[in-house]
Amino acid sequence: MEKKIINVMPFACIMTVTIILFTANLFVNGDQEWKPSWSSKAAEEAEAVAAIPCSGHGRAYLDGLVLQGHLPVCECHPCYGGSDCSEFLSDCVANAGSGDPLFLEPFWKQHAASSAVLVSGWHRMSYIYSDGSYISELLVKHIIKVHDIVGNAKTDGKYVIFGAGSTQLMNAAVYALSPNSSSNPAKVVATAPHYAAYKTQTEFFNSRDYRYEGDTSLWKNKTDGSTRFIEFVTSPNNPDGKLTSAVLQGSNVKSIYDYTYFWPHFTAIPAPADEDLMLFTISKLTGHAGTRFGWAIIKDADVYERMLTYLTVNTIGVSRDAQLRALKLLNVVVEGEGREIFEFGYTTMRDRWIRLKNVLSKSKRFSLQKLSSQYCSFFQRTRDPSTAYAWLKCEREEDKDCYTVLRAAGINGHPGSNYSADDRYMRLSLIRSKDDFEILINKLKTLVAQS
Repeated sequence: MEKKIINVMPFACIMTVTIILFTANLFVNGDQEWKPSWSSKAAEEAEAVAAIPCSGHGRAYLDGLVLQGHLPVCECHPCYGGSDCSEFLSDCVANAGSGDPLFLEPFWKQHAASSAVLVSGWHRMSYIYSDGSYISELLVKHIIKVHDIVGNAKTDGKYVIFGAGSTQLMNAAVYALSPNSSSNPAKVVATAPHYAAYKTQTEFFNSRDYRYEGDTSLWKNKTDGSTRFIEFVTSPNNPDGKLTSAVLQGSNVKSIYDYTYFWPHFTAIPAPADEDLMLFTISKLTGHAGTRFGWAIIKDADVYERMLTYLTVNTIGVSRDAQLRALKLLNVVVEGEGREIFEFGYTTMRDRWIRLKNVLSKSKRFSLQKLSSQYCSFFQRTRDPSTAYAWLKCEREEDKDCYTVLRAAGINGHPGSNYSADDRYMRLSLIRSKDDFEILINKLKTLVAQS
């Protein structure tokens, strides 16, 4: 079941592709002209649902609610209602809490044909692929190609493993790096402000082999003993968007690099990362958070095997349907060397950051994290900040709970304590839909005018 990365397509793969192309050519150019049969009805149904406009403020889905046997009903964006989502709800709360990357939806609407997936009812019914593994070899090759194009990770000679988003891979990595020792469990740490799941997951699974032990600052000069340290490093960081590196040093320190946001949408790519254990996810690459697909790139064979064991026991691998959809999406990503999706994503996020800064610059009550322009090896130019989140601070002495201040103004986000930080801070999501962002900006304008 080994999936070590290689750069040469196996002979068997070449023969498979050749046979498929040869067979297709016979049907199209031979005595028979191929025509779709069972797929026609499914395609018509999918297109009919996708064509439901919902006033541009909602979406209908194949798996949505259906009334009286007709087409699915519209599911409206926050602050919109009515049967076709045309009714604006003026007293609603701006949703700036969720990290749903809906800002990429317009890009995928422009690529409806090339990104669509239609499969037969008998598609991949087995637990395993034909090579006996739970991992699509073709998808591994596409992942390698994406990293080569973007230049954000070195993959040569390393192993690849799949998970249900990077969320599942986090704990798989902690398990793999921990010693089998209940008497001397590994200390899991991260630098605040940090993504909440590092703490909540570690505490939830309550293993005898590892414990969450707080901020790295508590352990800077205490890593030369026999205890194993496992440090989570998020770069760019969630919530403040800063490029970071490991704090702790020593032979008994192992790092898990969470590169969820290390894509040209959200940050400059100074150079390819070359860490021992790196986590990525399609959620923030293509925006398809609901597909639940992520991958780890691993240097050490023993760590790879332990992660593989964890994922096999936990879920028997990632859904074959999720792997197929990820493959189809990455096919679109690599078109034109990735320029189209990353230009679209970067331009959208840069413009949102500029607009947000302009609004908040008119008030001394609030401040934002400091982000600078940086040279990006992917774009081969200096690029402006385009962070996924605003790390907002309430500056007034009396505003000790920034969440409450903004909630009173009709803005919902995540309080600083969710990230092991002071509650004078609050994370606002900038990656949701255009509707969500416009409502957020308008609410902030009103709040600043009243300050």
